[in-house]
Amino acid sequence: MPYRAPVTDYQFLLRHVAGFDQIAETETFSEASDDVVDAILTEAGKMCEEVMSPLQRPGDLEPARLENGVVRTSPGYSDGWKAISEGGWIGMSGDPEYGGMGLPMTVTTAVNEMMSAACLSLQLAPLMSQGQIEAMEHHASDAIKELFLPKLMSGEWSGTMNLTEPQAGSDVGALSSKAVDNGDGSYAVTGQKIYISWGDNDFASNVCHLVLARLPDGVPGTKGISLFIVPKHLPDDNGEAGVANSLKVVSLEHKMGLHGSPTCVMQFDGAKGWLVGKEHGGMAAMFTMMNNARLGVGGQGVGVAEGAYQHALAYALERKQGKTPSGTIVDHADVRRMLMSMKADVFASRAILLNCAAAIDMQTATDDAEWAARAAFLTPIAKAFGTETGMRVAETGVQVHGGMGFIEETGAAQFYRDVRVTAIYEGTNGIQAMDLVARKMMDGGEAAAKLLDEIEDHAERARATVPELAGPVWEATETLREATEWLVAQGDLNDRFAGAVPYLQAFARVLGGHYHLVAALADPGGPREKLARFYINALLPEHTGLLAQAQNGSADVYGLTIDELVA
Repeated sequence: MPYRAPVTDYQFLLRHVAGFDQIAETETFSEASDDVVDAILTEAGKMCEEVMSPLQRPGDLEPARLENGVVRTSPGYSDGWKAISEGGWIGMSGDPEYGGMGLPMTVTTAVNEMMSAACLSLQLAPLMSQGQIEAMEHHASDAIKELFLPKLMSGEWSGTMNLTEPQAGSDVGALSSKAVDNGDGSYAVTGQKIYISWGDNDFASNVCHLVLARLPDGVPGTKGISLFIVPKHLPDDNGEAGVANSLKVVSLEHKMGLHGSPTCVMQFDGAKGWLVGKEHGGMAAMFTMMNNARLGVGGQGVGVAEGAYQHALAYALERKQGKTPSGTIVDHADVRRMLMSMKADVFASRAILLNCAAAIDMQTATDDAEWAARAAFLTPIAKAFGTETGMRVAETGVQVHGGMGFIEETGAAQFYRDVRVTAIYEGTNGIQAMDLVARKMMDGGEAAAKLLDEIEDHAERARATVPELAGPVWEATETLREATEWLVAQGDLNDRFAGAVPYLQAFARVLGGHYHLVAALADPGGPREKLARFYINALLPEHTGLLAQAQNGSADVYGLTIDELVA
């Protein structure tokens, strides 16, 4: 079964679960009517099915390669990029003044997820450009915006993020790249960056690198970092890609997956660039990029989960084994359990993702502090749970295939190999969880409490209609509230950090139960209520064990000495 874009699922979620109506009622997004959004989702879905999905396997089998310092992309990727560019899918949420559509992030998130399901390796390229566009919209000078943004949004040029160095991964402040003022408004940037997704390609006329580097008077650590836009080709007097800049791709990484996406080691040797934002203000701009990317990466996880589910379902519907009503394995209880778990988790993670995007849109439209807090709180959950779902569903997809899942020709393993890195990049899932229990709870847990209040209030109202579903959701929420209060009360951050990952997963489990309950009420007796029953009865109870881990403190984690770990 070829990939089918789940357009109807997005339409249902936007209207019944993510509260898109209030987004469309704002002045900022007043043109995003149901008809407009439906047309956009339909066209994007068609492009994903017809253009991107056929590129999934070729990109894995014929990876990007480096020839004489130039990256040669996988077969068909140039046409794929052209379709993405011409469809306007790069600048969906971009400022219309520079060629963007000005659409809500909720819509962009849905389209990005579909592209991820169709071909994750290629989808990484527009995602990188989108992160760069948002950072420059918020922090770049008008002159830089006018020069770079129209070409980035149109896809004539592509964008990257250059943060990581061999000695400075998650500890960005340890970077050693330098920038020196040229005295003419430009800077000479020198240093090496690693893990640069789509650091080069053969389909865009220019590749624009956002590079973190330190000015001579920059203090050690994160406070001394600045951000620069450094293009592969310097713009000429007409703003077109001109002479080559002094930068190059040193090598491509040999990776577990995402073979169609070139991950580059980049070398900058006094390359000419321009400051984005204030001197020593690089971290503020970086976090704009990172928050955009974290939502996008969560969508990548959900997208791969959708692709892996469809792939496994198609196999289960065809594989004959045993005596079942259909004659295929789809009727075996354990296979059905796996498929139901996959489908239920895809819905839960997608609902979390879209509700996070909706909060971002409401923050943009209203500048309301509560919406900002909601968006900030949901972002690490959307990123971590979305990517965990991607890995879990892709792995389960291999299991549904049985022995054939271990055979590369079936394509089942590619989903897992491709999605595995999403739990690592743009801030590992452990870092997301630590952020959730530390920085996101500096308000004493107020943002979390407001969200829990809403879930409990909704569950109380739902008792009148589906008490057998509403009751467990209410009880799980109350247990989560108690765990949240326990975490906030811990003065030693290590006691929070030791249980941060299970706490985030438990919070996501409860959110998933809530969104499934909302869906059940919108589809009484229908497939969505049936799926909600499975999730609430079979998957939601996992929160109990997760919260027990979350409140165990750090003593047992450090119970063994380093010598005892080694012994």
